[in-house]
Amino acid sequence: MTESRGPGPPAGPEDTGPELMADGAVPRPADVLARLGRSWTWVLGSAAATLVPGVLVLVWPDGTLHVLAVLIGLYLLVTGAFRFVAVFAREEHGERLPGLLVAVLYILAGVLCLRNPLQTVAALSLIVGVVWLVSGVLTLYTAFATKDLPHRSVVLVVAVLGIVAGIVVLALPMESARALTRLLGLWLVLLGLAEAAVALAWRAALRRAPPTGPHGPGTTD
Repeated sequence: MTESRGPGPPAGPEDTGPELMADGAVPRPADVLARLGRSWTWVLGSAAATLVPGVLVLVWPDGTLHVLAVLIGLYLLVTGAFRFVAVFAREEHGERLPGLLVAVLYILAGVLCLRNPLQTVAALSLIVGVVWLVSGVLTLYTAFATKDLPHRSVVLVVAVLGIVAGIVVLALPMESARALTRLLGLWLVLLGLAEAAVALAWRAALRRAPPTGPHGPGTTD
């Protein structure tokens, strides 16, 4: 899931990474993370972190539950790191709380999966389903609450997709690792493609924005 970013500082059409300040001083770590979090390539990286595990579990449906738990755990940890950096892209500190909650939720869930990879199908389904459901609800909230959010409809689609994914995983009983693999793989691919659409939409918004505009475009987690 993506986490929406509010309006950012002045940004050029190729706002893709940290730079030195105008006076040559090295920016604060928080400023570096904020600029990185506003980069459309960072959002695309987050999409790849979701899409790649989805493709892997779909093309390898006969993998054991142990392998599936490790893949899902790594996906959750990496995605949590992306979400944490995205939090700094928010201008208002009050708008950072939902993003921070999402990042912490992903990281904790990833640790749970990796700490006990031999857990049952039901336990793994519960972890992933709760993560997607809560993340989707928080993304939906920030999509409505964030002012001047470009491509709000795309963000809303991603949020709704995450909520539906969480409900489906929690509601459908899975008796085997193979069934869970197919379901999780399908939703990971769908969520990854949706996040990639957000990244490309943000890239288009950055290219259309004036080089010294007062607001940078935003996107979501």
